[in-house]
Order: sequence, then structure tokens, then C-alpha cells
Amino acid sequence: MSDFPSVGDAIPDIAMETPDGGTVKPSDFKGEKLVIFFYPKDDTPGCTTENKDFSALVDEFAAAGTRLLGVSKDPAKKHQKFIAKHDLKAPLASDPEEAGLADALGVWAEKQMYGKTYMGMVRSTYLIDTDGKIAQVWSKVKVKGHAEEVLAAAKAL
Repeated sequence: MSDFPSVGDAIPDIAMETPDGGTVKPSDFKGEKLVIFFYPKDDTPGCTTENKDFSALVDEFAAAGTRLLGVSKDPAKKHQKFIAKHDLKAPLASDPEEAGLADALGVWAEKQMYGKTYMGMVRSTYLIDTDGKIAQVWSKVKVKGHAEEVLAAAKAL
């Protein structure tokens, strides 16, 4: 896993599509702290909970000088429905199908379920400092209490 960027490295600056059809990339947040949370799929139980938890704390993250960005490989139109259905406040982005940010970080990886192997998103969160460097990484995240843990780390950074 050492081939992928880790703590202290610059976050790769790869553009992603926003639900409104625009683009967003990590360098857009230079000078601010940024939390990028990667999750497998819109509107699945764990992913919905994680997005709602981050959305509930969006004002506290803002008070800590930290922006949020939720990322999956779901298309922008699916993100729009997901945001509307659950009144999500944390912005979302669609990672490119291939050669996206998740690929560059190694969080788009081979997974197994019911004996089948497939490519999927490993639930992971990156805290990026004001210089665009990775300050902290959470991999294989368990959703319960995660947003609060990340908020505490953002406040401490």
C-alpha cells in the first residue's frame, strides 16, 4: 500500500463532478482544511447514515475552518436524488469511473462478498490540511461515531 499517498503527502489534485454538473478538486480548498470521505454507494444503509452524520455536523466543521466533501463513484444525477431524499448538507462529488481520486489513493479496490470479487469503494476518510497535505487517514471506517471523531481531529489540526 506504500505506493499510495499517505500522511504528509500532497493529496492528488483530481477533478470530480458535482451534482450540478460542475467540477471540484482538492486544490479548490487550498487555505482551508478539508475532509474527504469516500463511501461505497448512495442510498445504502451505512452510506446514508454516514452522510447524515457528516451533514448534521456541517456547521461545527465550518466553525473549525473545515470543509466537507463526500465522494463515491455514483453518477451526479444519483447524488442529486440522494441529497434531496435525505436533506444532506455535506457536498458530494462523483469520482471518475477510471483514474479517479479514489484510484489514486488506493481506496477503489478489490472487495469480496458472497464469494464474488469486484471493484468497490473502501469506506475511507482523509483529513487534508490548509496546504493540501494529508494530515490523517481513516481506512475501513466503521460509521458509528466516525463523523464526531473526524470533527475532533479537524478541530485539533
